[in-house]
Amino acid sequence: MTLPVTVAAALLLFAPSMQPPADAPATAVATVKFAPPLGRTMTYRVTTRRIGRDGSPVIFTLAYTLQWQRLGRGYQMEAVLDRIESEAPPAVARALTLMLQPLVGERLAYLVPVDGSRIDLVDPEGVWARVTARVEAVGANGNREEARRLAALIAALPDAERDRLATADIRALLVPANAIIGQAVTEDAAANGPLRTVVRVEQDGRAGSVPLRIDQRWTIDTATGLVMRERRQSWVTPVSGSEPMLAEERLRVLEPAPEIGKVS
Repeated sequence: MTLPVTVAAALLLFAPSMQPPADAPATAVATVKFAPPLGRTMTYRVTTRRIGRDGSPVIFTLAYTLQWQRLGRGYQMEAVLDRIESEAPPAVARALTLMLQPLVGERLAYLVPVDGSRIDLVDPEGVWARVTARVEAVGANGNREEARRLAALIAALPDAERDRLATADIRALLVPANAIIGQAVTEDAAANGPLRTVVRVEQDGRAGSVPLRIDQRWTIDTATGLVMRERRQSWVTPVSGSEPMLAEERLRVLEPAPEIGKVS
């Protein structure tokens, strides 16, 4: 049985962008070290634009506050989802609010080893239990059936899949944890301080699938090992062979939070 569109749409912002298999072995970004800024609050915005079934754009933005601390030989990063901004049809926006609103204001902790090679959510069982309970509580005051279906969908996901979805946006920040960046090509030959821009184009022409091209561009900070900006565009080529159409765009931007009392 197919889940209602509104329930399926609630997982939209947790789902990773379309990504065909990498066609080359990963290589290290030799000039990048991992040294995230400690104790400095940062803002992180993740905006997803997709084309809805009716052809209209569907836009969502997650706005986070992040902070890094040392923990043992590695790091702990705390992230708070401050707010959700949506430009979407009411049904889709309602479904996303049902899924994500219980996470607004929740302080999530992630553990990262000293080399930045992976990221692990602290207490994932507790996180998902709280999310499920809050979804059900919201449903008690609204569409109980919709909330029940969504809670069941969350519970049915394998643990590894739930953890992967919960860490996708945060993992995207870490250059060492994203092997695909090592396959990219440096675009700006001239140095711009510690910042480097790298690009990669992927093609997926597998039999039976819609031809897909993914254009990716990262601005990385070689001094911290963090991705300061990522733009990922997925283009599909219609069967008619006409010009490629933009199916999805995801933009991630990481910036230092404004200092209190400082006028820019």
